[in-house]
Amino acid sequence: MINIDIHKSLHGSQGTMELDVSLHIKKGEFVALMGESGSGKTTFLRVLAGLDNARGVIEVEGVSWHTMPPQEREIGFVFQDYALFDNMTVEENLLFVNDDKALASELLELTALESLKNRNVTGLSGGQKQRVSLCRAMMKKPKLLLMDEPLSALDPVMRRTLQGEIKQLHERFGTTTIMVSHDVNEVFALSSRVLVLEQGKVIKDGTSKKVLMDSDVHYTAEVLELEEKFAKVMAIVCVAGKFLEIEVPLGTKVGQSIEIKLQGEHKR
Repeated sequence: MINIDIHKSLHGSQGTMELDVSLHIKKGEFVALMGESGSGKTTFLRVLAGLDNARGVIEVEGVSWHTMPPQEREIGFVFQDYALFDNMTVEENLLFVNDDKALASELLELTALESLKNRNVTGLSGGQKQRVSLCRAMMKKPKLLLMDEPLSALDPVMRRTLQGEIKQLHERFGTTTIMVSHDVNEVFALSSRVLVLEQGKVIKDGTSKKVLMDSDVHYTAEVLELEEKFAKVMAIVCVAGKFLEIEVPLGTKVGQSIEIKLQGEHKR
């Protein structure tokens, strides 16, 4: 069990707001954190990791992390920009964290990187680099895995592939996970619970299906098909397992990610 009750004043483009989050997360839960830009999502992750200070309580399996230095917290962090050691091979990036070669081999096999283990990471594709970043975070055997929009820079096909691998790793290791994402399908595919943050406060907390289909929140979704109807360009998108037809601007392309806003089960 993870108990969180944190408070921090934030200063942004819209003025000052208070990050005020109190919640309990069960061991092994996969929690998605959503909300508009500037709502406090990344700061929340950074406070949990010990990279930012805040008032309050962070307790993981009965141990207080609040004053614990970042390097002593049993945490894995996956960033959008990979944060790998460019002078090392794939395997060396993993073993730098933990010299458990058996674990490294298992992680590389689960993420289809075994054949690339001796390759320098600078020669890898974006998807391959993010796989290495994910494996390196798991090498810490973390009690809490934090991911800050880990797939947002990847193309739609690679995003779906890595979603499957993230799900497989979670099923294999059962690591408690918090992931920031704006992609509704990604959240629906991976998480068991969704939190929606607005102005530093949790305004929605529930199962992925309930929150995604009931909330009045901005999401991103991939355009699957395009069709012209009555001088309008209509797109088919898939949101939480349901297909919706929405009007999109001229010039929108298939495979492009677009922002939508749902209210109930309807596009607005």
